[in-house]
Amino acid sequence: MAIFVSAILFLSLMGAVTLFGYRRYVRPGRVLDQLGGMTVTSESALIASGGPQQSVLVRITQHIGEKVPISPQDVSVARQFLVAAGYRSETAVRIYYGIKVLLCVGLLILAFLFRDVVTSNPVLRMVLVVAAGLAGYFGPSLVLDHLVSARQERLKLSLPDALDLMVVCVEAGLGLDQAIRSVSEELRLTHKEISEELGLVTLEMRAGKRRADSLKNLADRTGEAELRKLVAILIQADRFGTSISDSLRTHSDFMRVRRRQEAEERAAKVGVKLVFPIFFFILPSMLIVAAGPGLLQIFKYLFPLMKNFGQQ
Repeated sequence: MAIFVSAILFLSLMGAVTLFGYRRYVRPGRVLDQLGGMTVTSESALIASGGPQQSVLVRITQHIGEKVPISPQDVSVARQFLVAAGYRSETAVRIYYGIKVLLCVGLLILAFLFRDVVTSNPVLRMVLVVAAGLAGYFGPSLVLDHLVSARQERLKLSLPDALDLMVVCVEAGLGLDQAIRSVSEELRLTHKEISEELGLVTLEMRAGKRRADSLKNLADRTGEAELRKLVAILIQADRFGTSISDSLRTHSDFMRVRRRQEAEERAAKVGVKLVFPIFFFILPSMLIVAAGPGLLQIFKYLFPLMKNFGQQ
């Protein structure tokens, strides 16, 4: 029975990966080859055209998410996390809650069907069903937190390169708005996340927002501490009329020094972190190898002698 379940799960996973790869890479590649390449690269053009065609599964998930009773506060928090993870669609919140509901129901059904295979204890079977439902509902939240942290880390690592390029643009005679637009275009291939965020700042300023408000939206949208510092520096430099290039260069040097210090700090913690693995895993094996032969000789010769002395 276990082999049958494993085979079903493996075939399901293989089919899902194949379908995703075909829909995500193979099929769009064939269409682009027939059309002679993509002619529109702007995200605003994609939004204006109504966005990409949604699949049946996405529409079903969105429809289920619309039926979930959610408070406005929870919607606001979920949207903030989704935007920080890079999902800015209007339907992202509904799809997110639909995924939570589908996973919860699906894992509940699987746990209920296979609870007899896993264990014969009635209490553990009940706990298994409840734990599967909780894992299905709260699992997407954990995955979303991981995606937000990973994206913030990528933004943090790409920020010094963006600052250096911005310094070059400002010193070449461009204004700050033009420098932000140039950096977003030049870093589109190497650092996609920072390019998208700076591109959104440019679009907001073109739409009529003040530069300070657009930069504050950048900090609030990403939630990255280093970007908040950069936004504060840019706003203060613009307000007080100081040199933007000097401020950006100083902040870039500070970030590189900070990154080196963090690497040195992590390297210094390695010795302390290795204490428990060495004590619980390496030291017992070394004791077995070093003292094992001697203990075997003791068990072989000393115990029979002690038994003889006891008989005498």
